[in-house]
Amino acid sequence: MRLLVQRVTEASVTVDGARIAEIGAGLLVLVCAMQGDTPATGQALAAKLAKLRIFADDTGRMNRSLRDTGGAALVVSQFTLAADTRRGNRPGFSSAAPPDAGRALYEDFAQALADQGIPVQTGRFGADMAVALVNDGPVTIWIDSDSA
Repeated sequence: MRLLVQRVTEASVTVDGARIAEIGAGLLVLVCAMQGDTPATGQALAAKLAKLRIFADDTGRMNRSLRDTGGAALVVSQFTLAADTRRGNRPGFSSAAPPDAGRALYEDFAQALADQGIPVQTGRFGADMAVALVNDGPVTIWIDSDSA
């Protein structure tokens, strides 16, 4: 599983002109389920993400987690994080999980994060989404289950 995590002051998802999800301060989490991922993969990453200390403490040092701040997470599926650009000019996405498995793993990850006590909003799997965010810092972190 691959996550692109952005610390935000606000973020939202719009589909077909309608805003379907939004959060204030917290994390925008772009999620790609990969071949070979299991629900346990998502559970481990959700536990890590809830405790990841990337928010400022009283001295301005990144020492607080999403759980500590009471922030929310906007979880959005994005299979393009599986892009393989090593050959040619068109990325390949064969390392992404197939759509049915990807949907289940994405939903499992969002639920696992909610189970960590994090308020979670989600995008719509497979939809053409407009994602808006105000990146705070900016802080953007790549998490790959192979290296987490």
